[in-house]
Amino acid sequence: MAESGPFSTSTAFCARCGSILPLLQEFGSVKCYACKGIYDAENFSNLKFKYTVNFNTVSVVTHENMLNRDDPEGPVVERKCPKCGNDRMSYATLQLRSADEGQTVFYTCVVCKYKETENS
Repeated sequence: MAESGPFSTSTAFCARCGSILPLLQEFGSVKCYACKGIYDAENFSNLKFKYTVNFNTVSVVTHENMLNRDDPEGPVVERKCPKCGNDRMSYATLQLRSADEGQTVFYTCVVCKYKETENS
């Protein structure tokens, strides 16, 4: 590392100011956003990342199980599905816009799995 400092550090944190270092994008060096300390790429050669991507399972909705489907994807509220007319939809929320704006609500019909969003 080019800089040394008062912090006990790993390669993910700046030894000079303790800030999180940006991810190494290309070979070369990493520059701390806060104090502008520069670190050689060799310091990051022992880092290994493991990513796990989980996919939803595919389920087939048949006429027999369409009316008795009882495996919602989240909490269920009384909301009419515009596609099939069922009065139960599950929902999930996520903050997609800036912090001073409302959250986005994702609704999923428990019968036909139709999805719609609402910005609250």
